[in-house]
Amino acid sequence: MSDWNTEAEMFELMKAKLYTPVVGDILDVMGYTHQFLPQAIRPIKEGMKLAGKAMTVLMIDVYGPQKKPFGLLTEALDQLKENEIYIATGGTKRCAYWGELLTATARTPKAVGAVLDGWHRDTPQVLEQNWPVFSCGCYAQDSSVRTQVVDFRCPIEIGQVTIEDGDIIFGDIDGVLVIPKAIAEEVVVKSLEKASGEKLVRKAIEDGMSATDAFAKFGIL
Repeated sequence: MSDWNTEAEMFELMKAKLYTPVVGDILDVMGYTHQFLPQAIRPIKEGMKLAGKAMTVLMIDVYGPQKKPFGLLTEALDQLKENEIYIATGGTKRCAYWGELLTATARTPKAVGAVLDGWHRDTPQVLEQNWPVFSCGCYAQDSSVRTQVVDFRCPIEIGQVTIEDGDIIFGDIDGVLVIPKAIAEEVVVKSLEKASGEKLVRKAIEDGMSATDAFAKFGIL
């Protein structure tokens, strides 16, 4: 039985009580062994954490001025909903995929973060908005003549992880996880149980129990 009544409450509980290693462990046990995005995708500031529903975005490289700069970017931004996370991939990372104004736009409908398989820019201006952004790093090169959005709310793949629109995204300093929406509630319930168990194991070890005895008793390490 879950400890929340709404999705928003589940996301807040995840941010307050869970961390990606324990959730990743549960996914492994359930047979989902390739759910972490590449290690290069990290929070742009230590302490940033996000949990929400994926709004998937697909990008491609372009070369030079376009009849419709940025492609479907503005349409994608306008589609963002409360508790969603803008997650984008595509192209060859020739420019920044995110910045100050996109952050301001995404915050308006109460979207809860952005995950970029690429670079961000305007770092000080993004940070002052106190809104979670995860990327491969910063690079100031503009996107208007180098990339565009060609589709959104479509299946995408990042680092051999398939992401469907509406899947649950959970990220912290240790990485970014994709939780298939069909199993999200079960994963969160089991992760909360494991997190509580790990606290008991740590207490037992700090009180003098050996690692071997602790594992034999709790089955957690």
